[in-house]
Amino acid sequence: MKMHLRPLTTGLTALLTLTLSAAAHDWPQWRGPHRDGKSAETGLLKSWPGSGPPLVWKATGLGAGYATVSVAGGRIYTAGDRGDDSFVLAYSEQDGKPVWSTKLGRAGAPGWGGYAGVRAVPTVDGDLVFAMAQYGEIAAFETATGREVWRKQMTKDYGGKLPEWGFSESPLVDGEQVVFTPGGERGGIVALNKRTGALLWQSEGFIDAAQYSSLMPATIGGVPQYVQLTMASVVGVGTDGRVLWQTARKGSTAVIPTPLVRDDHVYVTSGYQIGCNLFHITKAGDRFEPREVYKNRVVMNHHGGVILIGDHVYGHDDRRGWTCQEFKTGKAVWQHEDDLGKGSCVYVDGHLILREERKKVSRIALIEATTAGYREKGRFEQPEASGKEAWPHPVVANGKLYLRDQDILLCYDLKPR
Repeated sequence: MKMHLRPLTTGLTALLTLTLSAAAHDWPQWRGPHRDGKSAETGLLKSWPGSGPPLVWKATGLGAGYATVSVAGGRIYTAGDRGDDSFVLAYSEQDGKPVWSTKLGRAGAPGWGGYAGVRAVPTVDGDLVFAMAQYGEIAAFETATGREVWRKQMTKDYGGKLPEWGFSESPLVDGEQVVFTPGGERGGIVALNKRTGALLWQSEGFIDAAQYSSLMPATIGGVPQYVQLTMASVVGVGTDGRVLWQTARKGSTAVIPTPLVRDDHVYVTSGYQIGCNLFHITKAGDRFEPREVYKNRVVMNHHGGVILIGDHVYGHDDRRGWTCQEFKTGKAVWQHEDDLGKGSCVYVDGHLILREERKKVSRIALIEATTAGYREKGRFEQPEASGKEAWPHPVVANGKLYLRDQDILLCYDLKPR
């Protein structure tokens, strides 16, 4: 069944509402207030001592998993496996003490490799938090109490197919609808009423299977839409579920990083020898036309993500290390092959915080976000490493740095003393 309603809001309005409803420097969803990996905070440490910034507190009991955290309204939200079930978890931002936990879905490790646990970070919107589990359960909970409001299932309710390593997308809240990607013949992208879970629409004409990327809200050609990356294509779907444009772009094995969008241009990257592409989306009348600007392997990014700062993309290339790339031309500005291995990153106050994903010794580095080269301002080793890949992305919120590693969450103070 496919239902079509008038758009409830524009993507930009929804993002503004989400940002204003949160505290000044909260981090209420995947990759921050605007899903771009950037914090607007200033006045933080410009360099770190050898031991790194001060550790404020450590929380335990998160369980198994790779979900990073969201921070909103004095609470920290994440998810993890405990025993036979996965749970959504809320902690105090002040001291890391547990506030509530609520069952989300079944625990386990989809696919080969034994990577157990929830992948997706919960999305906070006012009095509700939305979470997705690795086997496709998606549900809404009260932020105050953890009480379940509604629950759906990606494969059963929307015809999606479980990706090899499980569902990994962080739900997007846009006005009164929550949007996500089950994939499949019935329509690859779905929007629900965020308060009731009622189906608003399921995209007609876009039937790609789900991969691991999260939707990016954008306005292209003056039209609000959702941009998604799959194994087969890059697509823009209107806020009413109508496919606005779609262009072929073949991935390999797993397609993961969230797209970047600016000035009617869409940038995507993935690993496994694929690389990156920039598409220019033009609009004439009611018709959108995607044109490939470039395709190269300057940035082959597995899943640590990339960040657009000014006219340059920063992130890790699987072959040549941490990289600065021209957004408009695709040319490498600098690439730094160092012993700091591949990983994820976050931008704040003129700097990038890099998190290495190595199993036994994960290091965190502070570098300047500059085209002048790789300029490191400090690094430290994460204590109490779990021995599993440090895949959860770093988060910066209200002057604190958060690092999740399986069962533990570490909180560091980034403010000068």
